[in-house]
Amino acid sequence: MTMKLTTIEADRWKMDGGVAFGVVPKSLWTKVYPADEFNLIDITTRCLLILHDAGNILIDTGMGNKRGEKYYKYKYRSGEDGLLPGIAAAGLSPADITDIVFTHLHDDHVGGATQLREDGSVEEVFPNARYWCSEAQWKWAWNSNKREQAAFFPDNLQALEQSGRLNLVTSAGPWIPHIRFEIFNGHTRGQIVPFIEYHNRTLVFCADFIPSKGHIPLAWVPSVDIEPLLTLTEKETFLTEAARNQYVLLFEHDFHHEACTVFAGEKGPEAGEDIRISNL
Repeated sequence: MTMKLTTIEADRWKMDGGVAFGVVPKSLWTKVYPADEFNLIDITTRCLLILHDAGNILIDTGMGNKRGEKYYKYKYRSGEDGLLPGIAAAGLSPADITDIVFTHLHDDHVGGATQLREDGSVEEVFPNARYWCSEAQWKWAWNSNKREQAAFFPDNLQALEQSGRLNLVTSAGPWIPHIRFEIFNGHTRGQIVPFIEYHNRTLVFCADFIPSKGHIPLAWVPSVDIEPLLTLTEKETFLTEAARNQYVLLFEHDFHHEACTVFAGEKGPEAGEDIRISNL
């Protein structure tokens, strides 16, 4: 089976560095991830387009454009939504996308799957796509909590549910050819992390489980994770496996690094070789 991977930068935005790195002191995290004078760090939303004989698969869709100006100003978003231009650059239209995998349903990961009509109603952007989300995350998003509720929007979910093409994943496993879903719960309940077999390597789309190369150290956990100690435990197990098997970790939110390997250092897992997906 032939396969091609293409990364697409859907959004560029900024986040408070303290939020991004949790309890890690600024004096430490700024050595690996620079901040501006307002303590903001540059963030990207890097989606992944997978073209192969079984279909055209998109992992995550970025923020989209349904929110008001005040919302995007708060996110410090710069430039325009790059998702559809990225898909077009790959020679496809939204109608050509056969599957969309949502790692989870926070707005910056699912917002771009729908758009506003002129009358203000919401429609799908990808009319033929099957949608994949974990059942645990779907239920969690509809019954949100005060800590996460600002990240879940009903208008991101309603059209997907009404489409008749929503597939709720109930367990880890190979749900799409050459793509295995693993499920992690520290950042949010039921986050899917796709493992992709590509050119005799295993590529892991890390989503918000390990959002950047700077988050590889075990204790470097974002303050937005609902259960940071669980994230730490999940990371330790996963990174041990990743080092042993030389996985390639693809970072959804790292502005400066697309992907890297990891290895077992004296004090725990460490970032290895920087990698560009186009070079694999």
